[in-house]
Amino acid sequence: MVDSDVLSTQKRGRRIAMTKEELDAFLADSRTCRVATLTSSGAPHVSPLWYVWDGTSLWLYSIVKSQRWTDILRDPRVAVVVDAGHDFFELLGVELRGTLEQVGEAPRTGAESIPELEAAERLFAAKYFEGEGNMYHDGRHGWVKLTPSKIASWDHRKIAGLNGG
Repeated sequence: MVDSDVLSTQKRGRRIAMTKEELDAFLADSRTCRVATLTSSGAPHVSPLWYVWDGTSLWLYSIVKSQRWTDILRDPRVAVVVDAGHDFFELLGVELRGTLEQVGEAPRTGAESIPELEAAERLFAAKYFEGEGNMYHDGRHGWVKLTPSKIASWDHRKIAGLNGG
């Protein structure tokens, strides 16, 4: 579950913000996030990535020979967005901000057991390797963990309820 202090920092749009339970369900169910990092010139770099949410942290499984990984190693501050919807009154999403922490070896080969990764890898395998049940390591990816310092969420489906619609 997300720390209520992290959620309470959202000032604007509280009426359409997700509850902790809604946020946890949305992040657990959604499949793709967009990760914003800073390049060496300070320009933003945004890229899609699969992830898992454990109720407290967002776990990202990134290719280690990528612009994203290079950016993360140099400056681990990121913003991540997960969103959905097509029409205005269907839009919902979450923005998470914070500092990434590398966990385990990079690239991850799976040769050694890393207790801190057990839950994340179990969740990842269940979400993306449906039916497999085991985490697949290709020796090209590494894990980073975002325990957000700020979370903002929105659910425009609540707007109709606020306006009596």
